[in-house]
Parts: sequence; structure tokens; C-alpha cells
Amino acid sequence: MKINLTRSIFAFLLLALSATFLSSCSSSRRSIPVEDGWELLGEEKVNFLRDKDEVVVVSQNLFTDIRFRVEDREVRIADLKISFQNGDKLEPSIDFVVMANQNSRNIELAADGRAISKIEFTYRTTGNVLKGRANVLIYGKRYNSGF
Repeated sequence: MKINLTRSIFAFLLLALSATFLSSCSSSRRSIPVEDGWELLGEEKVNFLRDKDEVVVVSQNLFTDIRFRVEDREVRIADLKISFQNGDKLEPSIDFVVMANQNSRNIELAADGRAISKIEFTYRTTGNVLKGRANVLIYGKRYNSGF
């Protein structure tokens, strides 16, 4: 009787340990919805002070436009530099605020698409420090040659 009780306790502990291990192995990465024709190029957490980030684009696709999606807090984007794989650079004159949980306007790159190597931008979260920082996602609109 004592052996059966010991085996039952051991089996219960093994089952509990397995369940804990399996639940801790689940992915903590959230799913980011992407609009059809657009591709997520990068994501950054924004500081309150003037913050400058560089996103290296690993995609080999051609893109006609980029835009920013802001989550949680509004963000002021002050400067933008887009470097292309052929060495060209685009520095559009921008200074705009993107409201929380909204997209920026589309920034046109080229009608026939360009291969992006990196995107550099200066930005900051606006408003109250106590309410937390914003998250910025950068999307590129894939070039569709019609084939």
C-alpha cells in the first residue's frame, strides 16, 4: 500500500512538472497582423528623449512605399533616412506626429520598387512619461510587377 502511494505521488509530481515545463515553453512572441501587400520590416521601442534608431532590412523584396504604425502612445518622427541596396539614399523632409494605434502616411520610394538595406529615423514618444513608451512598427509595401 505504501509503495502504491509513493508511486502515485511520484506520478503526480512528474505530471505537474511536465505541465509546468510545457507551458513555459510556449512562445511569448505576439502575433502582428500585416495588411495584404505589406511586410513588417522592423520594430522599435521609443524613448521619451530624442531617440535615433537604425533598422537593418533583411528582406530581399522590392518596396514601393513604407509607413510607420505606432502602438500604445503617440510618436513624433522628426528625421528619416532610407538607404537602398544599390547605395542610393532617400531623405524625405518629414516632421509629423503619428497618433497611438494609427498608421503614418505612406512615404513613396519608387513606383517600380526599391530594395531597402536600412532605415534610420529620429523620433520620440510624446506626452506623460508615467503612461509608458510607444512601440513603432515599420512596414514596406511590396512591389507587384503584375506577373
